[in-house]
Amino acid sequence: KIKEEAEKLAKELLEIYAKREVTTRPPYSSEDEMDFQLADGFKYEETPDQIQTIEDIKSDLEKSEPMDRIVCGDVGFGKTEVALRTMVKAVKSGYQAAMICPTTILANQHFQNFKERLKDLPIKIALLSRLQSKREQKEIVANLKTGGIDIIVGTHRILSKDVEFKNLGLLVIDDEQRFGVKQKEKLKKIRTSLDVLSLSATPIPRTLYMALSLLKNISLIQTPPVGRLPVKTFVSQFSEKVIKKAVEDEIKRKGQVYYLHNRVETIEAIKKFLEKLVPETRIGIAHGRLKEKELVKVMNDFQNKKIDVLVATTIIENGLDLPNVNTLIVADCAKLGLAQAYQIRGRIGRSHIQAFAYFLYGSHLTDKAKLRLNALKEAEELGSGYRIALKDLEIRGAGNILGKEQSGNINRVGLNLYCQMLSEAIEKIKRR
Repeated sequence: KIKEEAEKLAKELLEIYAKREVTTRPPYSSEDEMDFQLADGFKYEETPDQIQTIEDIKSDLEKSEPMDRIVCGDVGFGKTEVALRTMVKAVKSGYQAAMICPTTILANQHFQNFKERLKDLPIKIALLSRLQSKREQKEIVANLKTGGIDIIVGTHRILSKDVEFKNLGLLVIDDEQRFGVKQKEKLKKIRTSLDVLSLSATPIPRTLYMALSLLKNISLIQTPPVGRLPVKTFVSQFSEKVIKKAVEDEIKRKGQVYYLHNRVETIEAIKKFLEKLVPETRIGIAHGRLKEKELVKVMNDFQNKKIDVLVATTIIENGLDLPNVNTLIVADCAKLGLAQAYQIRGRIGRSHIQAFAYFLYGSHLTDKAKLRLNALKEAEELGSGYRIALKDLEIRGAGNILGKEQSGNINRVGLNLYCQMLSEAIEKIKRR
């Protein structure tokens, strides 16, 4: 049965690729002054993996068949920079580029960062999400159609029926695993003629990588940026003393704190609790039920250091990059999945400052929760998203990696055997 499932997955993948094989496009133009200028504006040193990935993409774009590459890299290892450089290459070659993000906050953050990076280049960039008024959205949509916008960053609003492009060449999908099935199907349809670059922070085990890379072009970014320190992780029982000290220490060094409380109903009470515990601190709240505009305002205030402690739900797990936030307190950590806890921890420690994560649990821990927290504690070093993904597979069993079925076949036969079956299925179908 599992063999059949593997064949089905291989077949689906192959159909998309077969369609792509017959589509061609003119190769992209080669590197020039604009690329160098953009690279010069990057304030970090590229890591070897980043350089390799940029090279992989460059050679994809110089071919005449469309690119479909997935970049897997740990949280904060520089996937977004790779995407930005690819989008500029597309614009230089006469195409429009679109980046689609799973949340409005993330789209907004990417847009602000890109705008800053592109300010000296003759490239027009816009944001399309529910944040804009209907009138602004209409205007942006009209400009996309006439080619007045080169790069668009947005949520799945970009996939709406009213959005037409003059000449879309490149689609960047940020955190593909966060999109729903319908949106993915839509993306698949668009895919046959477009260049597609997907970014994923869910690392995939090597054996799986080998099986998939027969079909899919994958780049791995595993080297941490220079000067980055691992996040010190503490797992302990809930304690006001620990919270008070953690917040005070962070504020003493002019930093900021994430306080993760994943229940909207009681989040106001937690804010009051913290105001009592650490008076003199400015505390804000962020969760998914806030109106989009309020949410973006809170996040902007936090980014501009008008808030010291942000009490938030897991809404913060997606890609936010705030180098001044270096303490994370997770209130009821037993309720988080392993990969999710890892993702959230990756929101801090994004500069050369030592960061601290406190995972606090209630009075009772289940065995599975203990396993998860131990794995998290063990995976302190940078780039251990890989190990986390493996551990997660072990603890939870795995879903279909690229499709809609989320129930796992892998744990019935073990990962290596599954990958072997997938490789065989791919070979078999290729021979037909």
